[in-house]
Amino acid sequence: MNILFCGGGSAGHVVPNLAIMQELSGRHTLSYAGSRGGIEEGLVRSFGVPFYAVNCPKLVRSLTPRNLTLPFRMAKANREALALVRELMPDLVFSKGGYASLPYLLAAHRLKIPALTHESDLSPGLVTRLMGRKCRLVLTSFEDTARRFANGKYVGPPLRRELFSGNRAAARKKYGLSGEKPVLLVLGGGSGSRTLNEAVRAHLDALLQEFDVLHLVGKGNAGGAKPTRGYVPLAFEPDMKSAYAAADCVLSRAGSGTAFEAIALEKPALFVPLERASRGDQVENAQYFERRGLAHVLSERDLAALPEALSALIEDEALKERLRCAPVPNGTPAIVKLIEGMER
Repeated sequence: MNILFCGGGSAGHVVPNLAIMQELSGRHTLSYAGSRGGIEEGLVRSFGVPFYAVNCPKLVRSLTPRNLTLPFRMAKANREALALVRELMPDLVFSKGGYASLPYLLAAHRLKIPALTHESDLSPGLVTRLMGRKCRLVLTSFEDTARRFANGKYVGPPLRRELFSGNRAAARKKYGLSGEKPVLLVLGGGSGSRTLNEAVRAHLDALLQEFDVLHLVGKGNAGGAKPTRGYVPLAFEPDMKSAYAAADCVLSRAGSGTAFEAIALEKPALFVPLERASRGDQVENAQYFERRGLAHVLSERDLAALPEALSALIEDEALKERLRCAPVPNGTPAIVKLIEGMER
């Protein structure tokens, strides 16, 4: 079976695709299409499958003259994507959403190639709203989301199997952490979060009194982040199995993929959802988990209270018990079964 994966713009649209591709590799012909210059290119090329790209335009969620050129840039991307998909002629297009998937889904629809899409967030993104009903199924990480579509199907979040096989002692040795203090893992997303990074650095002395800190600052954001006793800053960590295994708790944005990973691995998490330059999806995700008692949430405007919020997190024994009793279904096996079922 020849399967074209698409999606990009952020690691949250790429890493779940890679989790699915990992399970299909060796049995099917796989390729990936994204946006030229996007984060997906580096992630996919390291996976070892053919990568194709066009200049996929992105809607800027603010008043800017650049949005006036969007229809023209979109038309060009659609023409290029149509030519590419016509040349590849896959048996199936699988989309993980994001602006980088739209031209390819439009091409699949025009060429009558079956498509599946997976929506990670609680509220559907723009591409899912535009193209979901043109796909065979809209697969979802949240059960509530599937109910919004006549062709919706809840499967859970696609999670990487290797995340569950980390060794705590080996991971802490890798990062040079003693284990005398609880380890705080700071995640800002694939490109890092300036706001989160700045808050951690501003409160680092206070945090290091209580935690050892493993800080994934994001590519291009390592400036000013110097290792010191109990503080390990990394621009990028491909070995997330070890990063999670070393951690006792997590500080992160509230992208669905990261949130589900932390909860599935039973790591108490403090979510600081992205509020500006966003459609509000991270706020909704964070509130969803907070209402169920599976995470703590801190607003960006309250980051001055970050040390106190993290102290409250690590001391919340009731939260730890709820995490142990709330297993997160891994959607990867169900998605693989649905994909392979379309071959017949």
